[in-house]
Amino acid sequence: MDNQKMNYRKPFITITFLFFMWGFITVMNDVLIPHLKAVFELSYFQAALIQFAFFGAFFVISLIYFIISVSHGDPISKIGYKNGIIIGLILCGIGCCLFYPAANYQRYGIFLGALFVLASGVTILQITANPYAAILGNPDTASSRLNLAQGFNSFGTTLAPIIGAILLYKVFSNGEITVDSLKMPYLIYGGLFLILAVIIKFVKLPSFVNNEKIEKGLGVLKFRHVVLGMFAIFFYVGGEVSVGSFLINFFGLESIMGMEEAEAGVFLSYYWGGAMIGRFLGSVSMGSITDKTKKYLLMAGLSILFFFVLYFITGIKVEADEFSLQLLPFSKIWLFIVFLLINYLAFMIGGVKPSKVLTLFAGVIILLLLIMILSNGEIAFWSAIAIGAFNSILWSNIFTLAIKDLGKYTSQASSLLVMMIVGGALIPLLQGAVADIIGIQLSFFIPLVCYIYLVFYGIVGYKVKNTL
Repeated sequence: MDNQKMNYRKPFITITFLFFMWGFITVMNDVLIPHLKAVFELSYFQAALIQFAFFGAFFVISLIYFIISVSHGDPISKIGYKNGIIIGLILCGIGCCLFYPAANYQRYGIFLGALFVLASGVTILQITANPYAAILGNPDTASSRLNLAQGFNSFGTTLAPIIGAILLYKVFSNGEITVDSLKMPYLIYGGLFLILAVIIKFVKLPSFVNNEKIEKGLGVLKFRHVVLGMFAIFFYVGGEVSVGSFLINFFGLESIMGMEEAEAGVFLSYYWGGAMIGRFLGSVSMGSITDKTKKYLLMAGLSILFFFVLYFITGIKVEADEFSLQLLPFSKIWLFIVFLLINYLAFMIGGVKPSKVLTLFAGVIILLLLIMILSNGEIAFWSAIAIGAFNSILWSNIFTLAIKDLGKYTSQASSLLVMMIVGGALIPLLQGAVADIIGIQLSFFIPLVCYIYLVFYGIVGYKVKNTL
């Protein structure tokens, strides 16, 4: 067994890097939206088509995968996890490289097409890498491995706004907002994905065959908690993506902080950094440690450690082609620290029961959104950023509740749940349309409605019943 664990260590490290990469490239959209909005003079609705193209690919590819699965069997069982991962990485690389001709022709439609190809690759990575990470070792610790991998996924989402802002506005630009500044960053990203595909090809990864039977038909829809869980995934992903998509524009409002896009991109990292901290805390809070003192001390230590990682990363600046470290004074970020403390206490109150944690965290997010909508200045600014910390483990809790006690229907339910990531395509589009009418600040009532549904699911909707 020890030898087996040693054999799994290297593959798991490799797979964890995949989680980091797709987290990084996904959140680059939040930097891309205000950038392309300014270049092409888009409305909020038109800018939201970026997320529509990206997350729409999740729906299309997952639907195709689901249809193939129920009619011909699981494709991954036939081609293997390794080949599935390589295909996903190649598509990601091609999608990133397509940004070069899109910038040359200066066509918004080509950018959207490139994003669709990129997201198709990310979808395949989601379908292959998530279960592969789960089976790389002892089944009893599968959840722990996934939480750890997702923590590094959040590390990617934390770095993306900072690195993206530096590359787009400093390294490959003289400060002006142009499509040309997108060429080299996305060629670099594409090259990294293609290099990683080659590395995966030659790295020895354990082979697994998925022998789980996938039921034909739609018998899984007789389970009420699955159907309601599908809507929960739809509204969770839609709400999270919608908030992240318009934060930079929100930070730029004179009544909030009046920030330029480059500066706002740095603070977007605090939003995703909060999610990173929350996921690492969640992996401990909902883990197997029974000694509460040990658990809470470890959680406190992780929270402090990753806060300082975030603090130093966001202090990196590029001016006149020189890197420097300009740390923010604590007097400017004390509210963020307060929200992290509230997040820590919420984990203590929520305990290990997924439905309770889901209800509590979604409820806090509703309060934070109300503060965003009804107030101004720093309190609205940091309330928006704090949402990331409370979003952190909602996905895993919803997913766990939605596939509970399904037996032979588990795989079918998983495919349907992944399809509902399409919420990330539609909800931002809806908020963009509303923002064009009533303004960006008031438009945040759209994600607020999403989280109200999550509270319902955490209180009532998750309960297992055989029929609707």
